[in-house]
Amino acid sequence: MRALPVLLAAPLMLGGCVIYASDSGETTTVRTAPAASVELASRELEGVHGVRFERGQAVVRVTSNGCTDKSDFRVEIVDGAGMAGEMTLVRTEPDHCRALVPEGVELSWTYAELGLEQGAALVLANPLLVPRE
Repeated sequence: MRALPVLLAAPLMLGGCVIYASDSGETTTVRTAPAASVELASRELEGVHGVRFERGQAVVRVTSNGCTDKSDFRVEIVDGAGMAGEMTLVRTEPDHCRALVPEGVELSWTYAELGLEQGAALVLANPLLVPRE
């Protein structure tokens, strides 16, 4: 009986899901949702080392043990309803490699991959990791 609400909600949740495949074989999944439907408290957000938005793409520096690539993340975009949209990275695959990559790796998504128009205002919801001195 507890599964009934989940089964009824599944088509609504999947209705905002878009999957893009690139020429390199990587797949980017983007889930769009109204701001009120995203529950950030239900998951721990991946900390990032930096982010920049340039030349029609979002570039995010993430922690890596040597095997991290963008297919290890799900990207969620929440429409800002006239204000900046919110981008959240959710790691779906852990990096079990053992290389020492203290600066992390840069991953990038074009605005087209994210389903956004060029120049759209966007902020990253993930916390920023501050290096220790």
